[in-house]
Amino acid sequence: MTLGKPVTKAVIPAAGLGTRFLPATKAMPKEMLPVVDQPAIQYVVEEAVRAGLTDLLMITGRQKRALEDHFDREPSLESALELKGDFEKLDAVQHASALGPLHYVRQGDPKGLGHAVLCARQHVGNEPFAVLLGDDLIDEQDELLSTMIDVQARTGGSVIALIEVDPAEISAYGCANVSAVDGDVHVRVNRLVEKPSIADAPSNLAVIGRYVLHPAVFDVLEETEPGRGGEIQLTDALQTLATSDGEGGGVYGVVFKGRRYDTGDKLSYLKAVISIASERVEFGEELKTWMKTFVS
Repeated sequence: MTLGKPVTKAVIPAAGLGTRFLPATKAMPKEMLPVVDQPAIQYVVEEAVRAGLTDLLMITGRQKRALEDHFDREPSLESALELKGDFEKLDAVQHASALGPLHYVRQGDPKGLGHAVLCARQHVGNEPFAVLLGDDLIDEQDELLSTMIDVQARTGGSVIALIEVDPAEISAYGCANVSAVDGDVHVRVNRLVEKPSIADAPSNLAVIGRYVLHPAVFDVLEETEPGRGGEIQLTDALQTLATSDGEGGGVYGVVFKGRRYDTGDKLSYLKAVISIASERVEFGEELKTWMKTFVS
C-alpha cells in the first residue's frame, strides 16, 4: 500500500514547443518567458518547494537547454556581481540555483502529457508524486498544492485541481463530472472527458495543471492508447483510475478558487505579468497609478 507515504517528488513537464508565442519562442523555451524579472518556470519550481517537495524532475525536450542553465550555477556571473557589490542581484541568481536538486529527463517524441508523465516512472518509483505543468502559474498567496497533497494522503487515490470556467470555454480543457464528499474540501471525480464539445461537457469544471498522482497511474499509462490529437492523454488514464477499485483507484478533485494564470496563453500571460508586478514593493504602487491613468 502507498497510502500514507509522504509526497516528496514533483514532475514538471516542460517539453512543449510553445507555438502560441512564436516568434519569441523560436530559439527560447516558452517556460523561460519572463514574468516581471524571473522566468515563468521558476514560479512553478518555487511553488513545489513551498509545498515541501524536495526531489524535482523536469521533463524537457529539444532546444530546452536554457531551462537547465537557469537553475545551474553560473560562477563567472556570480563573481562579477560580487565584485560590483550588487548583492541583491547576486542573491536572486543564487536563489534560482539553490531551489533544487533538479533532475532532467528528455521526452524524445512529443506524444502528449500522459507520455511525459510516463517518462518519470523510473525516477518516481512506487510512491505518490505531484505533477505541475510549466504553463500554469498559481499565485503564491493562494493555497492549492498542499491541500491536494493532504487529500491524496487521506484518500490513497489521485487528486486533480479543478476550476469553474465559462461553459463556452470548456472545450479548451479536460472536464470533470463530480460528486460532493460530505464534510470535506474535496469532491469525488466520476468521469473525465478531454476537451469535450460544449454540448457534450458533463460540467463547467475544468482540469488545470496540478495533479497529485498515485503510482498506479504508470501501469495505466503503459496501456493507454493515443487519444485526442493522437497523443497519450493523462485525462484518459485518470478516467480509468476513477472507476478502478484496486490499489490507487479513485480520483478526487480540489476546486480552486484562487488566482491562476495560463502563461502559454498571450492574454493570461499579460495578466500574470501585470498582477505580479503590481504587488512588487519597489514599483507596484507607481505601476497601479500609471495603469489608472492609461485606462482613463
